[in-house]
Amino acid sequence: MDTFIIEGGIPLQGEVTPSGNKNAALPLLAACLLTDEPVVLNNVPNIRDVHTMRALLESLGVSITELAPSRWEIHAREVRPAALDAGLCRRIRASILLAGPMLARSGGLHLPPPGGDVIGRRRVDTHILALRALGAEAEYQHLERRFVFHTRGLHGAEILLDEASVTATENAVMAAVLARGETVIRNAASEPHVQELCHLLNAMGAHIEGVGSNTLHIQGVERLHGAEFTIGPDYLEVVSFIGAAAVTGGSIRIRRAAPEYLGMIRLVFNRLGVTWEDDGPDIVVPAEQSLEIRPDLGNAIPQITVMPWPGFPTDLMSIAIVVATQAKGSVLFHDWMYPSRMFFTDKLVGMGAQIVLCDPHRVIVNGPAQLVGETLESPDIRAGMALVLAALAAHGRSVIRNIGQIDRGYERIDTKLQGLGARIRRATAE
Repeated sequence: MDTFIIEGGIPLQGEVTPSGNKNAALPLLAACLLTDEPVVLNNVPNIRDVHTMRALLESLGVSITELAPSRWEIHAREVRPAALDAGLCRRIRASILLAGPMLARSGGLHLPPPGGDVIGRRRVDTHILALRALGAEAEYQHLERRFVFHTRGLHGAEILLDEASVTATENAVMAAVLARGETVIRNAASEPHVQELCHLLNAMGAHIEGVGSNTLHIQGVERLHGAEFTIGPDYLEVVSFIGAAAVTGGSIRIRRAAPEYLGMIRLVFNRLGVTWEDDGPDIVVPAEQSLEIRPDLGNAIPQITVMPWPGFPTDLMSIAIVVATQAKGSVLFHDWMYPSRMFFTDKLVGMGAQIVLCDPHRVIVNGPAQLVGETLESPDIRAGMALVLAALAAHGRSVIRNIGQIDRGYERIDTKLQGLGARIRRATAE
């Protein structure tokens, strides 16, 4: 099992370019099942979750060729419904994204339960209800431990999602583009990766209106054709670099960062005393920022709460908490989506952070605290990256184990941080 060994206290300096958005790459790869023509994707991140999705697609008969680094041709000329590998499905939550396109293309799929990060109970009910509205039948077979999806033909429908789920929205969209008639999806997720999926599908010949809003209008078509598409930058990685620069007192430029997506994220980080400048497509984080939490009116402790997009995303809560440990003042963080998101904070407390766990959904951070190096275990992708930031800010050496979790979502993060001057190295256990 690989580990990161990090010597903290070094201000980051230099330039870095984020990889393609993992959360866009996974549904875009699944969408390639919807046509028998080749689809070319550029800026594909070289990370574990993407390679797991590739293996799942190849098991269905899809041909995938790497034309160049980060440039893939995906050709689903003939799709053969197969028994998907349960071990592969357990590795990523995104395996559920195969249901929508396989219903549209082949009439069904047998799907072992999806996996992914262990951050609380993650429902699939919204997926099933949306697909049933489009004419699919779905059941869970307990003995075989699999979901069975099948249909005699998909049709348009009025769908009101009971939660603005990203992957449920993506599944419904992929099924609806080849369904007969018109589909309206209300309370749809509108994250950048949902928008990118819709843009790819439109480039393939789909008719989707309302992209970027919470109401999508989809007119089904008979077939889709091939296309070429470039995946945008991973805004979660962008903000991770912003946070890393802030907690180390460094100054960095993030190339091709798509700052137009960071509106609410900027507001939240401003409340923690973190600022940055937009320079065209780049972001510049200035050095030695005075991190101080801005109180609410009446000097009340501010509250930072996750919300569906364009609100503050749950996947950045862990990063924001680490930044708050280095800021003067107190702040309450509330993640109502996942009951286990906050449990990683005990590792920060072990490093010297002043954090009160109010309940599984809320913590109060009092800063600033001098963090010291520690041996840590990465529990999931986002908390793992947050621990990397904590180690960069800490005095002394930290060892982070189980970094395979981090590798699932961050491409060559150690190499990129080394390019910014961080003292981080990967050690491979014998």
